[in-house]
Amino acid sequence: MKFDTLIRNGTVVDGTGSPGRVADLAVQGDRIVSVGEVGASNAARVIDATDLIVAPGFIDIHTHSDVSLMLHPRCESKILQGVTTDVTGNCSFSPFPLSPDRIDLHRDHLLRIGDGVPSLTWHDLDGYAEAVASDPPAFNAAPLAGHGTIRVAVMGVDQREPTTSEIERMKGLLVQSLEQGAFGMSTGLTHVPSAYGSEAEITELVRVVASHDALYATHSRGGSGRPFGGTEEAIRTATAAGARLQSSHAAINHPDHWGRAADMLALIDEARDGGLDVALDVYPYDASSSSLTQYLPQWVQDGGTEAMRARLAEPSVIEQAQQELAAGWFGGIPWLWDRVVFDRTGPGAEWMVGLSIQEAANRSGVTPAALALRVCLDFGNYPRVVLFYRTEEDMMTFLAHPHAVVGSDGSALTLDQGGKRPHPRSFGTFPRIFGRYVREKGVLSLPGAVRKTSGAVAERLRLTDRGYIRPGLAADIVVFDPDTVADRATFQDPAQAPIGIPYVFVNGEIAVDGGDQTDARAGRVLRRDRNQEGTRRGH
Repeated sequence: MKFDTLIRNGTVVDGTGSPGRVADLAVQGDRIVSVGEVGASNAARVIDATDLIVAPGFIDIHTHSDVSLMLHPRCESKILQGVTTDVTGNCSFSPFPLSPDRIDLHRDHLLRIGDGVPSLTWHDLDGYAEAVASDPPAFNAAPLAGHGTIRVAVMGVDQREPTTSEIERMKGLLVQSLEQGAFGMSTGLTHVPSAYGSEAEITELVRVVASHDALYATHSRGGSGRPFGGTEEAIRTATAAGARLQSSHAAINHPDHWGRAADMLALIDEARDGGLDVALDVYPYDASSSSLTQYLPQWVQDGGTEAMRARLAEPSVIEQAQQELAAGWFGGIPWLWDRVVFDRTGPGAEWMVGLSIQEAANRSGVTPAALALRVCLDFGNYPRVVLFYRTEEDMMTFLAHPHAVVGSDGSALTLDQGGKRPHPRSFGTFPRIFGRYVREKGVLSLPGAVRKTSGAVAERLRLTDRGYIRPGLAADIVVFDPDTVADRATFQDPAQAPIGIPYVFVNGEIAVDGGDQTDARAGRVLRRDRNQEGTRRGH
């Protein structure tokens, strides 16, 4: 029988969590057509996978590749890791739905998650998918609709409660996005303007998500005064709305609470025991990264970047902002300024990249709070920082939880970063899982890690055509060496490809061959299966 590709003698770890078995795998077109013992074949390509793992392509449940996959469609940082699908639209940021009369605010909002923003020539998910298809990426995207983007479309960047009419308009845009195939909705309740949404507002929107049997993913709120108040709010919201909940990038950032991962997980376990479908995702690093503006007082950001600049031009205002900022972030997390490092700044300030805010402030002769405000005043939402505010022990506790899956919180980037130092998670998350936390530390078994990076993620999304090695499913496949797979990306030199991943297939096309990326660009914008939804809901 003729196949396009035959992978022989590999150890197939199928994404279910079951132990691996030596088998052949055949690909025809964009599908897996056979798994087992395949006899004589005149396949166009035969790959000997002896001593290698053959697994489903990794599905990264938490990413910000929404616009970077258009700016960098080779998606090098992800495809070389074996990532074949990125779940986009997280933390309230998505490139749809857009209001034509607020394109500048949308562009400014999206700048928080990318190095740049392409021309926003579309308004809805259908238009975005068409734009992506015109210059296809190397991997797939499974989009969520972002609450922040929806709020910008209806309300701009205003710090206020929505009117009844505005709530209805937001719900209408969310319905449109879900009907066009979005996999759910995300919030980013420390990011403006999503952070301006009250618990009541979010619950109203999550009811819409629940009515479509979609997923609610939340970057939870900070500053509640309770150690895990953001997690408690997320559970209340999902319970009240009857929605499936994904707790994004689980972490403990407050130094006073380091070592209490088990206490946070107890809240999730209690909610599950009570009947809530809740899970979490985690990335394998002890540092986070975000736009610097996320940590400013929320009132400073009211109205968008230009309004912020005008506000901070007033001496009395900037003095108040400095005092509030110096007092802590997210409602009282103390600043450890020497643990907050610039990974990008802006023209003329590149000398700060790689320095902590404390170091840069010392060189500038100002306080760290004053420097942070000045950088945001000069460059708006573009500057980013890496915060070393976590412990590996907490991260490993989260990672080992039976309902945790893996998400990088990174983006599809080029390996040429031109002096910027983005978080290494964009380049190393998945090989780091298998090298450090499977092979070296034994936090996860290999079949368990494959499940957390493929099958379990597909189940969270209700993604029905990939995530497992199974005949009839999409041929998204990664082949790696369990003895050598490792990340090489560091905080000092992040833009480095991993090792030990010789082959990656996306929709049947070979995207990585012998460890080198090919010119294949077989990625697609995936859509939620609404026919499957109707079946589940009894329609």
